[in-house]
Amino acid sequence: MPKKIYKIMLIVTLTLLVVGFGTFLITSKNNQIEGSVKQNKQVQVTTSFYPLYYFATQITKEKADVHNITPAGAEPHAYEPTSRDITKIENSQILIINGNDFEAWAKNINTVLGKNTPTIVNISKNLADQNLIEKDPQTRDPHFWLNPKIAQSEVKIILENLKNVDPNNAQYYTDNANQLLIKLIELDSKFKSDLNNCQKKEIITSHAAFSYLAKEYGFNQVAISGLSPDEEPSPKKLSSIANFAKQNQVEYIFFESLVSPKLADTIAV
Repeated sequence: MPKKIYKIMLIVTLTLLVVGFGTFLITSKNNQIEGSVKQNKQVQVTTSFYPLYYFATQITKEKADVHNITPAGAEPHAYEPTSRDITKIENSQILIINGNDFEAWAKNINTVLGKNTPTIVNISKNLADQNLIEKDPQTRDPHFWLNPKIAQSEVKIILENLKNVDPNNAQYYTDNANQLLIKLIELDSKFKSDLNNCQKKEIITSHAAFSYLAKEYGFNQVAISGLSPDEEPSPKKLSSIANFAKQNQVEYIFFESLVSPKLADTIAV
């Protein structure tokens, strides 16, 4: 696989996909904060995993206290909130979740919370016009934040909800969001320019997390596991992917650091 594909996929994996990349100290600090609302009356925001945390913190900066539920080193597909997390949610004005069953715990969150329920911002429900990829009629791919164009829509959704709960800082949030949108536009341009002349259009991934990227930028993703890394592939599928790799001379397998490389190693042999 050309080095450009490897580099750009690595950039996105490091910056958007893996929870807590480059934010170990920030997330650890948030986890040390007690569940009670701060006395400085900052807006309290809770996010379900790192990409949403990153978007929210880039928009609010020092104007809000943003707590990320999924800690560094945890797999967001499988993480279950602690009692401390629940308290933090109850004390928040906004809870931002990805949706599309990405967070298993979010289905029953209303039954767990007490009387002080926050505004729940389900990103997937606000992306009806984005042609979300369907695995089957009941299941939509939840990894849409990996497409920089869709990520721009996510930023705008978060911005509008922050402006609703904290109108005094609306212009400040808008200015920061615009700066973040510029970065995402630049990322989109980099994908287009760097992938445009690549000869190979096939990649193998640990699980089916890159469908939105593949669709947007015209390459073919072959996933070892399904939408969740916990979905175990059959021996027949592993054999098929191994043959695919040999026939197409695929030299790299992309997998997250939070996912065991065991299956990827099997194919790479």
